[in-house]
Amino acid sequence: MVITIGVLMGMLLASLDQTIVGTALPRIAAELDGLAMYAWVGTAYLVASATMVPISGRLGDLFGRKRFIIIGMGGFLAASALCGMSQTMAQLIVFRGIQGLFGGVLMSSVFAVIADLYAPKVRARMQGIFSGTFALAAVIGPTAGGILTDSLGWRWVFYINLPLGLAALAVIIRGMPAVRTTASRRDIDVFGAVSLAATVVPLLTALSLSRDHEWSSPLVLGLLAFSVVALGIFVRIERRQRHPIVPFDLFRVPAFTTAIVVGFFSAVGMFGVSLFVPLVYQGVLGLSASASGKLVTPMMLGMLVG
Repeated sequence: MVITIGVLMGMLLASLDQTIVGTALPRIAAELDGLAMYAWVGTAYLVASATMVPISGRLGDLFGRKRFIIIGMGGFLAASALCGMSQTMAQLIVFRGIQGLFGGVLMSSVFAVIADLYAPKVRARMQGIFSGTFALAAVIGPTAGGILTDSLGWRWVFYINLPLGLAALAVIIRGMPAVRTTASRRDIDVFGAVSLAATVVPLLTALSLSRDHEWSSPLVLGLLAFSVVALGIFVRIERRQRHPIVPFDLFRVPAFTTAIVVGFFSAVGMFGVSLFVPLVYQGVLGLSASASGKLVTPMMLGMLVG
């Protein structure tokens, strides 16, 4: 139970960061004079995280979860400190990208570690508790971000990660068992990882560039075309791999495919609202960051109940 609490604290840390920053972002953009790059603060994190989740998850399958949870949490905390010290919007975007890489490592390992700690008959119950923790972070994150921004300044939405994360890291280092495996470096799907990154990064970059470029612009179309070609290469590689990053046989299971589709649309809604609704509240309606956070909370509460 102590290990589970430590892992839950680590998950709360990564989950909070995704919602707490959204409320502070309009103030950050104003102080760092970076409204034109507003969306890239969120995009940098999501591009890096989306790329790392399946890669680090597969590596955790092969070599055990503990080392990846420690790496993910330690790197996430260091990147949080760097984000808080950012002096320009460009610096913040770079540091958010680094934070997203380690956040992806942490999130993939946290959910998968349930299988290492619990027997099958209690895994579903623990999965519910872990998912509930993620939803709880979504509920309290916007309000916490607003209060921190108005009282201590926006940099504290990043610094607040440090005490919670260090406590969780200490618990995991001391108490979590390391699972030994027989895997070797030859089992790592390097080409699959590279082709996955080549698919995800251009795709999300093209979608983000559509704010300043027409959909028919050569840059956007080129990135989308590159992503499609890379996806075809990725699928071909994965079907031949002994230890693929994404086992495509899973998509034959209706419950798995349905969950992926639902997760996709709910994530689009959640991240879209978390990033842009606070900008309307603060930048257009002139509300404080605290009031903005409270007004976003009902949507997140609906997610928790659901």
